[in-house]
Amino acid sequence: MDTAGTLKLGVNIDHVATLREARYRGRALGEPDPVEAARLCLGAGAHGITAHLREDRRHIQDRDVWRLREAVRGRLNLEMTHTPEIVEIACRLKPDIVCLVPERRQEVTTEGGLDAAGQEAALAALRRRMNDHGIEVSLFIDADPRQIEAAARIGSQFIEIHTGAYAERFHDPAARARELAKIQSAARQAHGLGLRVNAGHGLNYQNLPDLFRTPHLVELNIGHSIVSRAVFSGLEAAVREMLALMSAYGRS
Repeated sequence: MDTAGTLKLGVNIDHVATLREARYRGRALGEPDPVEAARLCLGAGAHGITAHLREDRRHIQDRDVWRLREAVRGRLNLEMTHTPEIVEIACRLKPDIVCLVPERRQEVTTEGGLDAAGQEAALAALRRRMNDHGIEVSLFIDADPRQIEAAARIGSQFIEIHTGAYAERFHDPAARARELAKIQSAARQAHGLGLRVNAGHGLNYQNLPDLFRTPHLVELNIGHSIVSRAVFSGLEAAVREMLALMSAYGRS
C-alpha cells in the first residue's frame, strides 16, 4: 500500500469536556479537565489534539482552547464552523490547523459532511484568511467526488473524510464494503488532486482494521471511542492501545 509514513492519531478531547459540563456547566472550574486529558494523550504518544469549539459551547469552552494552545506541544486542530465569532477566535488563537465542519444545534455530534461544493466562494475566502494567519485548513466532507473536487478548488490543504456512514454500517458486511469502497475512492481522488487525507467520525477499536485498506491516510481523528475505553482502562492506556492498532497501517 502507498503510504506516507506513520499514520498519525489526533485525539478529540471534546467528550472529556462533555463529562465536566454535565456537572459544572457555567462554572469557571470543574473536572475532568480536558487540558490535562490532552497532556496525558500526548504523553502516551498521540500526535495531536482536536477540540471543537461549537457555537453553543456545549462542551469545549473558550478558556479551554486558550489553555490548550499554551499546553499542546503537538498539533492542535480546532474544529469549527465558519461563523464570524468563531473565525475571529481562530485567527487570534492560531491553532496549527482548523477543520471546517457543519453545525446544527439539534444534533448530538456533527452528522454529515460540509457542503463545500455549495459554499465554494465563502470557503475559499476563509481558507485564504486562515492561511494568511499561518493556519492550515481541512474540510470535513463526505466521500463524494463532487465535494472533493470543490475542496481542491477551494485550496484547502487537507480533507477529513467523514467515516460516519462506514461506522454505522460496519456490522452489515455488504453495506460496510460499499462504504469502504467510497472512502478508498475518495482518498485516491483527493491524493490525485494534491490534497492530504485525514479521516474521522465513529472510528473505534473494532472498525479500524478494515479502514486500513484505504490508501494515502495521514491522520485519524478519534475521540469518543478513546474516552469511552478510558473509563475502564485509563486514558493513557486507551491511547496506547489505539496507537498499537494503528501501527499496522500500510503493512499489508
